[in-house]
Amino acid sequence: MSYALLAVGLVSLVLALNALWPPRRFMALVIPGFFSSWLTIEMAPQLLVLEAAGLGLLAAYGGLDAWPGWIGLIAGLVGIAGTVATIVASRRTVVTLRDSDVPLDLDPEGAPRYPFSHLVVPQLCLIPRRGVQVVRNVVFREEGRLRLKLDVYRPKTERMTEPKTDGTLRPGLMQIHGGGWVIGDKREQGLPLLNHMAVQGWVGFNVNYRLSPRATWPEHLLDLKHFIAWYREHAAEYGADPDFLCVTGGSAGGHLAAMVALSANEPEFQPGFEDVDTSVRGAVPFYGVYDFVEAGPWPIPFGANALVERMMVKRSFKDEPEAFAAASPVSYLRQDAPPFFVIHGSKDTLIPVPEARRFVKKLRDVSDAPVLYAEMKGGQHAFDVFPSYRTARVVEGVERYLTGLHRQYLQGRPPSVPDEVSDSVG
Repeated sequence: MSYALLAVGLVSLVLALNALWPPRRFMALVIPGFFSSWLTIEMAPQLLVLEAAGLGLLAAYGGLDAWPGWIGLIAGLVGIAGTVATIVASRRTVVTLRDSDVPLDLDPEGAPRYPFSHLVVPQLCLIPRRGVQVVRNVVFREEGRLRLKLDVYRPKTERMTEPKTDGTLRPGLMQIHGGGWVIGDKREQGLPLLNHMAVQGWVGFNVNYRLSPRATWPEHLLDLKHFIAWYREHAAEYGADPDFLCVTGGSAGGHLAAMVALSANEPEFQPGFEDVDTSVRGAVPFYGVYDFVEAGPWPIPFGANALVERMMVKRSFKDEPEAFAAASPVSYLRQDAPPFFVIHGSKDTLIPVPEARRFVKKLRDVSDAPVLYAEMKGGQHAFDVFPSYRTARVVEGVERYLTGLHRQYLQGRPPSVPDEVSDSVG
């Protein structure tokens, strides 16, 4: 039993250390380090209960009868302290959002909190929340054997709150999943956000697109432009306003969300439907890649890694760097860009946080619209996949921010940081 206590204590310690200081240099450690720290950080409360219960039971049943057990207990207690530190960092999410001018206090009485039950049992996020209707597998593009589908998240008709419009149409949100452009599906990501947005009266569209290596850039983006064309024509059938659409996504989806927002109406990305308006009213990219050409936080440019070079773009980075520049959101910075709310985790080991910082700086130098940036202290890559405390507060902040943009749209005002924000965070 002493050695069992030693093993549990050491595992607890290693998990805590990996969560606080995840490996960033050696690729053999980066991926397993990411997954273990991701689970540790975002499931920290559940892990804390398991660690405390495991150490307590083993100690009570003879684990302290020999010296290995005492070493395991000490290591486990240090690990528990590290787990508590990750929880404390997560609890500062609201402070981070307020410091970023995110309007958390807009409509405080009409903004339901993220359900506590989902924080305790994360699997509940897979089930539509009360008052939310999900219409699955709607085909939005069909050409030959190609059939691309989406899921619609909207308020149930019998439970619809008062529309936040002067009519019956609701604001729309496009969600783009991540997965390194090679994996992922609409059923797996963005669910906490889409459910919460639907409760608040939005209509969300979780959109699939072709994946590499079968798809070659820019086919991923073209599919998403086809969705916007479909949205203009069919949004009203689902209760959404064809003239108001925002976009969000994480990781590869964050890259694609930024591309969608910044490359609006670029003819090369909408062949055959060049006259369709593919602009969006706001963008919320999570932990995305924004520059494939300049190395920045990586030892080599991101476009030169095998995933992008061989599977996504399928060109030589050395011989054709312009092809990778054409896939970079920073190549499309524009004065008339829509408002951006960029979100990134400070502990992100797959896409280091300096990538987001430099993108935000460059975008702010060019865009006339507001560019908000929230850096989640202690947050790993893909932190919002789980409905953790951090995810709940970020989801609430995103909804408040986008609702502020929609309110300005209805009032005929240009996008800006809402007046209510200054009142609430000043």
